[in-house]
Amino acid sequence: MVWAEKFKLNKQLVRSVTEAGFATPKEIQLKTLNRIIGGQDVVAIGPGGCGKTTVLVLATLNRFKHSADGVPKALILAPDQEKVFEILAQFDRLNRNKSIRIVSLHPGQTTEQNMDDLADGADIVVATPERARAIYLKLGLNLNKVDFFAVDDAQLIVKKGLQLPVVELANSIGKAQHLVFTEVMHDRLDKMIAPFMELPATIEVEETPEAQLPVHPQMLYHVPNFGTKLNLLNLFLYDEELFTKVIVFANTRLTAETIYKNLTNRLRKAVAMVNPLSFEYNKVNDVSEFKADNNLRVLIVANEGTGDIDVTGIPFIIHVDLPAEQDVYIKHVEDHEVDADDETLALTFATDLELDQVRRIEQATGQKMQKADLPEDLVIDKDRKQKETEKEQKKKPAKADPNQYVPGEAFHQKKPENSKTYNYSSGTKAKMNMKKKHG
Repeated sequence: MVWAEKFKLNKQLVRSVTEAGFATPKEIQLKTLNRIIGGQDVVAIGPGGCGKTTVLVLATLNRFKHSADGVPKALILAPDQEKVFEILAQFDRLNRNKSIRIVSLHPGQTTEQNMDDLADGADIVVATPERARAIYLKLGLNLNKVDFFAVDDAQLIVKKGLQLPVVELANSIGKAQHLVFTEVMHDRLDKMIAPFMELPATIEVEETPEAQLPVHPQMLYHVPNFGTKLNLLNLFLYDEELFTKVIVFANTRLTAETIYKNLTNRLRKAVAMVNPLSFEYNKVNDVSEFKADNNLRVLIVANEGTGDIDVTGIPFIIHVDLPAEQDVYIKHVEDHEVDADDETLALTFATDLELDQVRRIEQATGQKMQKADLPEDLVIDKDRKQKETEKEQKKKPAKADPNQYVPGEAFHQKKPENSKTYNYSSGTKAKMNMKKKHG
């Protein structure tokens, strides 16, 4: 009875978890479950399939020692209807206490049906954030006795832009234990949970498969937004000696065209696209045509409507976007000539909202992407909200301070050839120099 030895679970739960086929606890369960049972706030970070949802369900059920009273004691938020059903299925699998009433709130039902279900009594509520908030504002969801608040797949909640209802619901609850389960942690997620998490224990587990796929070396550039991605791409492509042949991948043709227009301001005829929508763009029919044309340095490829791309012999491939399907990315970076001297380097640009995709790719390939420092000369683009705020501030007349010193133009932009501060590791630089010598 491993579960009984490791955790302070009630006997009913120990029996049900064993009969469900969970012979031994997973790493995330070993590291978090006793902390949660002890009442601590916890942020649990781990890849999909590592056992986070099982921890959540066990910890919730363990709070109900005897019969329940039909008033919500636990509120669990999930990013969408599909995840709500997944959590409900795990409750159904592990719950032997049939006096516990579990109610779900999601867009697949009318608000009237949700309110009727709650009126019949609920001990545990599993909901999407926007639906739970809507029912709460209609006075249909009673939060007065909720003392257990959990957010599952928090990274997807942030990706869907549902931070506000999560924070409002958390702040509407009195004293409670708070749990957050996520695949990755980043600034936007940290900003969401900061108002209601009290000195949480942050537990992270790494689970990579034993089998590793043969892939090209990968470097990850973590940037704040798409505008900075374009700036980084331009900065790299200034170096004509190093970046001699580059394939740039984007998810849609619209994004591919945006990148094309951005690059052609300086690179002009050195940039081409595969099957562009407009005849105005410099076009090639396939990668072999790009490889054969010495005047072309950059090929932009949209993942939509494009088949397999052979990157053999291309020094650099750059993913400005990460494909929704990880198999598409893996096909791009898969190394079919492992022993070849001429090695392709794969650079990936990712924002906070794409870090979960990065993690899934690492799980699938069995290899971590090497995190790279951003170049010192990279211009960090301001996000849309910041631009709008500054625009509004400019409209307001500012009072001049006669005693304030106004400096002159003392900054001179570095020339591109003097700005090659990519911060590559010595090993990567050696590989790049080999490309120059044997290119």
